Amino acid sequence: MHNIKVLGTGCANCRATVALIEAVASEKGVAITLEKVESLPEIMRHGVMSTPGVVIDGRVVHAGGVPARSKVEGWL
Repeated sequence: MHNIKVLGTGCANCRATVALIEAVASEKGVAITLEKVESLPEIMRHGVMSTPGVVIDGRVVHAGGVPARSKVEGWL
Protein backbone atom coordinates (compact mmCIF):
# COMPACT_ATOMS: atom_id res chain seq x y z
CA MET A 1 0.00 0.00 0.00
CA HIS A 2 1.32 3.42 -0.97
CA ASN A 3 1.20 6.32 1.48
CA ILE A 4 0.44 9.42 -0.62
CA LYS A 5 0.33 13.02 0.55
CA VAL A 6 -0.92 15.90 -1.56
CA LEU A 7 0.67 19.12 -0.34
CA GLY A 8 -1.25 22.32 -0.91
CA THR A 9 -3.35 25.00 0.68
CA GLY A 10 -6.66 23.89 -0.80
CA CYS A 11 -6.55 25.52 -4.22
CA ALA A 12 -8.45 24.13 -7.22
CA ASN A 13 -5.29 22.44 -8.56
CA CYS A 14 -4.74 20.73 -5.20
CA ARG A 15 -8.30 19.40 -5.17
CA ALA A 16 -7.96 18.26 -8.79
CA THR A 17 -4.72 16.40 -7.92
CA VAL A 18 -6.42 14.58 -5.03
CA ALA A 19 -9.34 13.58 -7.28
CA LEU A 20 -7.00 12.40 -10.05
CA ILE A 21 -4.92 10.23 -7.71
CA GLU A 22 -8.07 8.72 -6.18
CA ALA A 23 -9.51 7.98 -9.64
CA VAL A 24 -6.33 6.34 -10.99
CA ALA A 25 -5.84 4.25 -7.83
CA SER A 26 -9.46 3.09 -8.01
CA GLU A 27 -9.23 2.21 -11.71
CA LYS A 28 -6.00 0.25 -11.18
CA GLY A 29 -7.25 -1.41 -7.99
CA VAL A 30 -4.23 -0.08 -6.08
CA ALA A 31 -4.61 0.33 -2.31
CA ILE A 32 -3.45 3.75 -1.11
CA THR A 33 -3.71 5.95 1.93
CA LEU A 34 -4.23 9.51 0.75
CA GLU A 35 -3.63 12.47 3.01
CA LYS A 36 -4.20 16.14 2.19
CA VAL A 37 -1.58 18.35 3.86
CA GLU A 38 -2.54 22.02 4.11
CA SER A 39 -0.14 23.12 6.86
CA LEU A 40 2.41 25.52 5.36
CA PRO A 41 5.20 24.52 7.80
CA GLU A 42 4.72 20.85 6.89
CA ILE A 43 4.68 21.63 3.16
CA MET A 44 7.94 23.56 3.61
CA ARG A 45 9.50 20.62 5.51
CA HIS A 46 9.18 18.61 2.30
CA GLY A 47 10.99 21.39 0.42
CA VAL A 48 8.02 22.01 -1.88
CA MET A 49 7.93 25.63 -3.01
CA SER A 50 5.09 25.39 -5.55
CA THR A 51 1.89 23.48 -4.98
CA PRO A 52 0.37 21.07 -5.41
CA GLY A 53 3.13 18.75 -4.35
CA VAL A 54 2.86 14.97 -4.24
CA VAL A 55 4.80 12.81 -1.79
CA ILE A 56 4.71 9.03 -2.19
CA ASP A 57 6.13 6.83 0.55
CA GLY A 58 8.12 9.79 1.93
CA ARG A 59 9.60 10.92 -1.41
CA VAL A 60 8.57 14.08 -3.28
CA VAL A 61 7.64 12.99 -6.81
CA HIS A 62 5.93 16.14 -8.10
CA ALA A 63 5.60 19.86 -7.38
CA GLY A 64 3.72 22.64 -9.14
CA GLY A 65 0.54 22.12 -11.15
CA VAL A 66 -1.73 19.14 -11.64
CA PRO A 67 0.35 16.12 -12.70
CA ALA A 68 -0.45 14.43 -16.00
CA ARG A 69 -2.66 11.35 -15.72
CA SER A 70 0.12 9.22 -17.30
CA LYS A 71 2.52 10.41 -14.58
CA VAL A 72 0.09 9.36 -11.82
CA GLU A 73 -0.40 5.98 -13.50
CA GLY A 74 3.37 5.52 -13.52
CA TRP A 75 3.59 6.21 -9.77
CA LEU A 76 0.97 3.59 -9.00
